[in-house]
Amino acid sequence: MSLKHSSEQLGSATRPFVLDRFFGMFSADIAIDLGTANTLVYMVGRGIVLDEPSVVAITKSGSRRVVAVGHEAKEMLGKTPGNIEAIRPMREGVIADFAVTEAMLKYFIRKAHRRNHLIRSRVVISIPAGITDVETKAVREAAMNAGVREVFLIEQPMAAAVGAGLPVLDARGSMIIDIGGGTTDIAVISLGGLVTYRTLKAAGDKMDEAIIQYVRRRANILIGERTAEGIKMKIGNVHASTSSTTMETKGRDLISGVPRSISFTTDDVREALSDVVVGIVEATRSVLERTPPELSADLAERGVVLVGGGAHIRGLDVVLREETGIPVIIAEDPLLAVVNGAGMVLDDLERYRGLLF
Repeated sequence: MSLKHSSEQLGSATRPFVLDRFFGMFSADIAIDLGTANTLVYMVGRGIVLDEPSVVAITKSGSRRVVAVGHEAKEMLGKTPGNIEAIRPMREGVIADFAVTEAMLKYFIRKAHRRNHLIRSRVVISIPAGITDVETKAVREAAMNAGVREVFLIEQPMAAAVGAGLPVLDARGSMIIDIGGGTTDIAVISLGGLVTYRTLKAAGDKMDEAIIQYVRRRANILIGERTAEGIKMKIGNVHASTSSTTMETKGRDLISGVPRSISFTTDDVREALSDVVVGIVEATRSVLERTPPELSADLAERGVVLVGGGAHIRGLDVVLREETGIPVIIAEDPLLAVVNGAGMVLDDLERYRGLLF
């Protein structure tokens, strides 16, 4: 009896290990930068395998069936018929629509694997610094319901710092500014933790919205999100010393209701974005003011690293440098810093496990 009992206990104790080994045979661990504007997926051994807009097109009535995800869905923004809507389920860095985010994650995970439903991966997902327990739980549950085996979370500024090559585990100060679609994360990092940080609900989407409102006030013309983003990226420059460039775009006249053209200049973009840029500058100063003196000396010497889509806004690094008095460096691949950092953590969990929760 005792031998049988011992055998049953041993079988029970080793079953999770055996199952973990079994699932590991069919899994390919992935890291996900679940962004408001874009979702990127990194797979161990393959690098970045997916980069698509965080947009889902669904039917409005009944079961809200998913019609398209990613690039195909983004093409539908502002162009859908009455029974279909294209939405961004992530707003300001957090889940605004749980069911649609879950469907989007499931689609991206399966597309990244290019295999069948047997795959149950371990996943590292980046999240904004300082989000609530409820929001954290929503991200975790959405991933688990999408069919993954184990979920780790990492704060976006930490992942971005790792991806940008900063020595986050050292007893030295490193500073990162991550301007994404929904949030701007500003953090000072030392010894594997965020010493001081601030998260703003002001980033790329707010910039697009500011351009839309500026055109509306100035010319009574309504333009869409994609048009505003195009203006920002093509002729946007937030530093006053640059020469002005002109771009013509079209929108709907709010009085007559017919399409009408409007000329937009670099100076117009700078004026439209001024409030958002001032907010980022003030938040950066706030983080610097709360940084311990020993780490401030490191930052004065080594500077700040700028990542995220906002790093591509021309002149922003110059404005930040002039307003804070410390060097500002744009990362080599600013759009990929977060997902590359999450992937590096996944590749070396033994070393970086302390960064995860």
